[in-house]
Amino acid sequence: MIAKHVPMKSVKKSDFASLVNYLADDQEKNERIVYSSVTNCESINLNAAVIEVTAIQGMNTRAESDKTYHLILSFRAGERPNDSVLETLESKVCEGLGYGEHQRVSVAHDDTDNFHLHIAINKIHPTRLTIHSPYNDHKTLGKLCAALELTYGLEPDNHQAVRVGSENRTLDMEHHAGVESLLGWIQRECLQQLLTASSWAELHRVLQEHGLELKERGNGLVISDQDGLMVKASSVARELSKGKLVDRFGAFKFQPRPVRAEGSAKHYEARPVRSRMDTTVLFGRYKNEQQGIRANRSQEWKDARAKRDRLIADVKRKATLKRATTQLAGGSRSEKKLLYAMTSQSVKGELNKIKEQYHRERERLIKQTQPLQWVDWLRREASQGDKDALEALRARVVAHGLQGNTVSARGGELKRTGVKADQDGLTKKGTLIYCVGASAVRDDGDRLKVSRGATREGLEAALRLAMERYGTNITVNGTADFKAQVVEVAATVNLQLTFADSALERQRRALMATASATRQESKAADQYIQEREQKRLNKFDILIHRRYNDSDAGVLVFAGTRRINDQSLALLQRDREILVMPVDDKTAKRLSRLSIDSLVTCAGMGIKLKGRSR
Repeated sequence: MIAKHVPMKSVKKSDFASLVNYLADDQEKNERIVYSSVTNCESINLNAAVIEVTAIQGMNTRAESDKTYHLILSFRAGERPNDSVLETLESKVCEGLGYGEHQRVSVAHDDTDNFHLHIAINKIHPTRLTIHSPYNDHKTLGKLCAALELTYGLEPDNHQAVRVGSENRTLDMEHHAGVESLLGWIQRECLQQLLTASSWAELHRVLQEHGLELKERGNGLVISDQDGLMVKASSVARELSKGKLVDRFGAFKFQPRPVRAEGSAKHYEARPVRSRMDTTVLFGRYKNEQQGIRANRSQEWKDARAKRDRLIADVKRKATLKRATTQLAGGSRSEKKLLYAMTSQSVKGELNKIKEQYHRERERLIKQTQPLQWVDWLRREASQGDKDALEALRARVVAHGLQGNTVSARGGELKRTGVKADQDGLTKKGTLIYCVGASAVRDDGDRLKVSRGATREGLEAALRLAMERYGTNITVNGTADFKAQVVEVAATVNLQLTFADSALERQRRALMATASATRQESKAADQYIQEREQKRLNKFDILIHRRYNDSDAGVLVFAGTRRINDQSLALLQRDREILVMPVDDKTAKRLSRLSIDSLVTCAGMGIKLKGRSR
């Protein structure tokens, strides 16, 4: 488990209501919001809680820092604590930070590769109205996570800080955007050469061979490429800080980068991070589309502003004409004053309408022409059916596949099973999320996993999807209970598949044989009941016939036996009903020795002889 504080870059933009609105937005996905709670507020309703928190924050007029603390608890891929554990984890972490009495709203999202819990905390105490900002919260969070992982059996994570903040942010950008950063490129291409350099001249030479330049900026050093993109030298490696380099080589000596001949040396260029497939063509499509969007956006912005200015000028021109007409028209001074006021009011109303219209158009353009990161573009294309984009997502180095209780298949005939699965989302690692009834099934291209609601319906859907996509030779990984559930479902619904594990296949066949016998028994009982009910409906003096079930257990009256399609049936009477129970031949032989109206005891689906009635 990883706990991370997400600070706002600008305090003015911090808004508790906006944060909660984002957390509570389901984005038309069933699998996005799977848990929510409100703590220390008078109401558990989200909207009411937001109003209450906003009011409390407004009562503190002295605090100038951010009044909202946004915390994320993220879990390992495939790890999903239940709601009670989640509530406890949230409470323990907040208490550890000193926010135990503070108001908070928590929402869990499960539409990504890692299940995570967002916690929006009011930093203003609800009664004292003082602000609380935990000191060195990253260290506190690391200790809390390590302790909670042991207590609740969560997969352990590394909570020891090994990178500076700027390096972490850059690597996060690489992970989420999918495009190589300048810092990451330097670390992969020439870091070892930089660390082994023995002088300023050698250090500059290595950088220049890679199209880079080292120069002073403020109190430190930065490395820049030919386009002016810069990164702190100490972020690339702590050994490259100005202080440590000056200790090694003496005073800093600047050496300008020579003009690079076209194609003569290595240089940084934003490209997709390492992948198991060639994405050159896809990335070319992505860049062309983004460039086209930027060009179109610029023109559409100009058109929107020109339309606004034209409408405003038209309104003002008409107002000028009205005022001139009023001035030339006859009438008293008070009448003209009233007409001038009416004209001004009309102009004000029309200008407000134009501004509102422009604002709506502006919002539409922002949404329509929003630039996409490389990974987000791949997700959009894959969601629209582009198989190459989906393969590119799954080929990323960070995509490790589903873990835990999974179902996969290799070989065998692909079968159309008619499973009704609605695609609910697509993660950045290329995992498709399907909704099947109350269950959610994830597909990473190699295996399937029931991520929520591992019910009979969900497991059946996973097996049917595996048969359609990968074949009928099924491999099951996970716990013994999960494997037993899968085998039982496959046998119960009579799926035409085989299990790669010989032990599971033997279990399936045994269950199939039992199920076949049960179906034969049920078929014979239903056939007899149907015949008797048909005669009863035709005015024959026959009691109501129905199937015996567990709730009928107890002392019943023996009414005879029948044999239908080589299946023995026992007839048992209760009040004005005949209950039909399938029995084996041995039981039928024992029952045949009884006289009609004998009492028998039924327990579960079996019969125990009680003796004769009087």
